[in-house]
Amino acid sequence: MRSVLVAALALCADAPRRHQARRFLVGLSTDELQFIAEFLGSFLLESALDSPEPCARSRPELAERIAEFQAARLGPRAWSSWDQDHKTILLLEFLCRNGLPSSALTARAGRA
Repeated sequence: MRSVLVAALALCADAPRRHQARRFLVGLSTDELQFIAEFLGSFLLESALDSPEPCARSRPELAERIAEFQAARLGPRAWSSWDQDHKTILLLEFLCRNGLPSSALTARAGRA
């Protein structure tokens, strides 16, 4: 399953950055890969983003959207703040370093 997640997520990056994305993703745990995949999947299922390129947003704006996603995903369940902060950082790095095309991120992640 891990190799499938790495391959699928790497394909979400712009073509010139896919090798870099794959190298980044290979270093992540299955749980971290699943978190990134869930976030990207929520974009596909929700309404369109205000900006055609999500990484054109500032890191604080992306972090806010990720926090909304986490709140919707976890609901009232207790969770480790450190773990969620760690996953947020990894997701921000993946989104901003890999030039994800707007077709891969066409909807808001406010709700899972």
